[in-house]
Amino acid sequence: MTLPFEPLLVNSLKSACVARLEELILSGELKVGERLPAERDLALRLGVSRPVLHEALVDLAVKGLVTINPRRGVVINDFRKSGSMAILSSLLSYHNGDLDPGIVSSLFSMRLLVETETARLAAKKASTDQLEELRQIVEKELAADRSSISTLVELDFDFHLLVSIASENLAYPLILNSFKTVYTHFTSAFYQKTAGSSVVNEVHTYHQNLLAALESRDVQKSVEIMRILLEHGEKLLQG
Repeated sequence: MTLPFEPLLVNSLKSACVARLEELILSGELKVGERLPAERDLALRLGVSRPVLHEALVDLAVKGLVTINPRRGVVINDFRKSGSMAILSSLLSYHNGDLDPGIVSSLFSMRLLVETETARLAAKKASTDQLEELRQIVEKELAADRSSISTLVELDFDFHLLVSIASENLAYPLILNSFKTVYTHFTSAFYQKTAGSSVVNEVHTYHQNLLAALESRDVQKSVEIMRILLEHGEKLLQG
């Protein structure tokens, strides 16, 4: 089978190389268990240097899409078995922003599980400085231009990330950061869908209420507000 390994003509050859190979893997043109051509041959066909190709292959290996065997070459993996969180952004790009409903539902469920726990822990462990930083984010949200989707998305992510940091569990902020691209994609879709409505104000009110619950060290209320906030967003997006 002849695959489209034509030369790449873009500024970032490594990124383009990663994107081309991801597309071939996720589309199924490159089959699970299939071995890629030797690096020298593949680099020549893609029109890149061997170092650029090797860096791209290392990126794919980190995501779990391929396995690099020094003596046996590069083999295509079943990403469902070996993939990491890093592959989520690749799936998002491959599907042009429209993920499979099953994946979307799974992401929402995971976010609910993780972030209600970060709220619970933050209510117990958030420092005075962290609570003040959260207050500053809330104040920026209230003063933000409602037509600036990028600003709203950035502040929203910063708020949730800081709650996870305040949990004092090192794993939770890493989890949020690991799928920031997907997280902010959904948040952007949410704000675009609700632009000009009262929903944005509702979200910021939830943030204010959550901050108040964290400041008063009310664990149960913090968890409940976070749960309602996340379910509120999921309902609007799914609807």
